[in-house]
Amino acid sequence: MNPPAPHQLRSIPELKYVNAENVARYRVIMRFFYQEYKRLRYWLRPEEVYEGIMAWQLIENYSLDQCQSDLDQLEQWGNLTSRHDGGRASTLQEYLRKKMQYLLRPYSIEIERLLENLEKVTGYGGSLEPTLFDTIAGKLFEIRHKTAELQQGEALTIWTELYGSFVRLHENAADYIASLQTAKAEEMMLTEAFLVFKERLTGYLQNFVQALQKSAYKIEGNLQRISDNLRETFLARVVEDKLAKPSLEDMPAKEELLEELRQGWDNMHRWFLGDGVTPSELTMLERTTKDTIARIVRCVIRIQERKRSGLSRKKELEYLAKWFYELASKEKAHCLAAYAFGLFPTRHLQGEDLRESDRTDMSMWEEIPEPRKIRSRSRKRTERQDTEPAQRRQTDKIKEAREAYLKQQEEERALLSNMLRRGCFHLSELEAPVTVQLRKQLLHWIGRCIAAEKRAIRTSEGIQIRLLNPATDKRTVLVCEDGDLYMPDYQFLFLLEAQQQEGFAEAAAAAEGGIGSEI
Repeated sequence: MNPPAPHQLRSIPELKYVNAENVARYRVIMRFFYQEYKRLRYWLRPEEVYEGIMAWQLIENYSLDQCQSDLDQLEQWGNLTSRHDGGRASTLQEYLRKKMQYLLRPYSIEIERLLENLEKVTGYGGSLEPTLFDTIAGKLFEIRHKTAELQQGEALTIWTELYGSFVRLHENAADYIASLQTAKAEEMMLTEAFLVFKERLTGYLQNFVQALQKSAYKIEGNLQRISDNLRETFLARVVEDKLAKPSLEDMPAKEELLEELRQGWDNMHRWFLGDGVTPSELTMLERTTKDTIARIVRCVIRIQERKRSGLSRKKELEYLAKWFYELASKEKAHCLAAYAFGLFPTRHLQGEDLRESDRTDMSMWEEIPEPRKIRSRSRKRTERQDTEPAQRRQTDKIKEAREAYLKQQEEERALLSNMLRRGCFHLSELEAPVTVQLRKQLLHWIGRCIAAEKRAIRTSEGIQIRLLNPATDKRTVLVCEDGDLYMPDYQFLFLLEAQQQEGFAEAAAAAEGGIGSEI
């Protein structure tokens, strides 16, 4: 990160009017200039400023001389610039007074724009815009495939949309997630009114996470496939387009513009892919959004539990008890209990079976009762209970996990040995049906090879796996034990480390008609 230049550390006299002694007068003058600037009126005379201020009726006992003095002070601070008004005077006072016109400076425009935006801030704001992911992925794709064909001005347009979408995505998402972490949001999540808002909020967050997961791989893949040379070529075209735009203001040097664009590209690359040490901001955003959804669900569950626990069923239970009391027989009481309560949760109690008869039609109410002591669920202990030592099963779990891992490693080594004996083969050449383990391993190898730059990976056993035709159009049906998989007819090449330097080109060329030379 480059340090700030010395001129960027200077004091800013243009901000003095915000906290000056007569701040109300200065602020109303500057706001009037800013409102007229948005209406495309730039140069204003003191009389026009004074009339506009008095029409707002915000300052009492204010004169034109005081307005002229305030304008001079603002010009001294650098907020305004002035020029002589060469118009003809219509009165003696105008002739005697030096006629001037005033214009807002660029610093003052940005300060008033900032103050106007600050007045609208009531919270963090922000939003989650899933379409920004598609915009970023599309612009990166254009950079990969169309940089050499870009016309004048197109590179600047692509970069403006790309980096603008990235900044808007980062800032809006950060602000929106932060708004859900405030004390106000916590208080709202504890009220019953939040139940109505919950479905819309969780759906909004879930749609954002789904779009993030869907487009993140496209963005990461495009960023990884844009080489340093292609990036420098594109950024150089952007700088040329910027310098080609006619501007009356001083433009930075070409190297300064290029370094600024490189810094922006590095920020975007680090946000989506990380720096190799810490996880990327994209991963942290996805994790934070999922945690927010889980927190919302927990709050809703607590509200519902509290709502149910607060209901009193005293009158209902009194009416039901009176109903039971008025019944004449036990059989009718059983029927009423079945209608009122249904089946009770099953509890499995162990004990000795002391049945006196083997009749199948014998009712449970005719069985001999078996007394069984049930421990109280009350938290208040009435008797001393002996503690039992906790059983340590950590050693057994470690042993079982180790055995399972060794078994999996043995199966993978046997599978690799089988593939190594085959050497070079297509998926269509595999014997049907393919086992579930082999199907999963093949898909795993295909994914890793496609993601690798040279379409090749190396296992811990020293075996190199290459995908010879990643862009093949030929299709095949992989008949598996758990179904049929319609996919490209990829060609694999398995080599030991010792064989890589000797015969890879010859084996690949013989297997696919010279396709090894393309790789």
